[in-house]
Amino acid sequence: MNQPRRKQSRGRRKGPKQKRQLTTADLWRPTPQLPEPEPIRPASDPTALLRSLGNPPLPGQGAVAEHYLAAVVERAAGLATALAASADLLAPPDGDADVDA
Repeated sequence: MNQPRRKQSRGRRKGPKQKRQLTTADLWRPTPQLPEPEPIRPASDPTALLRSLGNPPLPGQGAVAEHYLAAVVERAAGLATALAASADLLAPPDGDADVDA
């Protein structure tokens, strides 16, 4: 017949119990004002970094994986550009001068 298991002591301390001093953070303290964000320029080729890493290490599926990874990166870049445009943070495109007529 199986013997009942005994509870094992977990890190039983010898000697007097010591209280740990907890440090608290003041979450509602005032913070310094952040600087104005710089204008955001969308990447002309968002997949350049991805291509620089080489082919994905998926034997027999590298081309398909590369296509899907590039699609995800392009979609993320597009969403980031849209978000920047919605916050009026896009830099004017290069070559376009603001001409007041």
